[in-house]
Amino acid sequence: MRLFFMDRIKKISEFLLAAPKDNFLRHALALEYIKIGNDTKARQIFEEILQDEETYSGSYYHLGKLLERCGDTEAAITCYKKGMDICLQQKEQHAYNELRGAYEELVF
Repeated sequence: MRLFFMDRIKKISEFLLAAPKDNFLRHALALEYIKIGNDTKARQIFEEILQDEETYSGSYYHLGKLLERCGDTEAAITCYKKGMDICLQQKEQHAYNELRGAYEELVF
């Protein structure tokens, strides 16, 4: 199974050669790294996405969950809050609700 995910990582990486700042591809790549247990690489990619484009709301949820798994609760809370703010600004109700649910699960 790990080989399957490594093939997907290779394929996405090839696509990224042509479009290195494509957030959809970078986000997909980070998710593949999570699947093989490489949270360090996934975190790096999510953080790069959000540094380049802070309105890429989907990455806040996955980064927050990753931070939770790694035991960095404060960073996860900060991530969820920032994501919720962005979602409100962008009027992305569904993403806001997902972030809010994750945030409330963590703090309450």
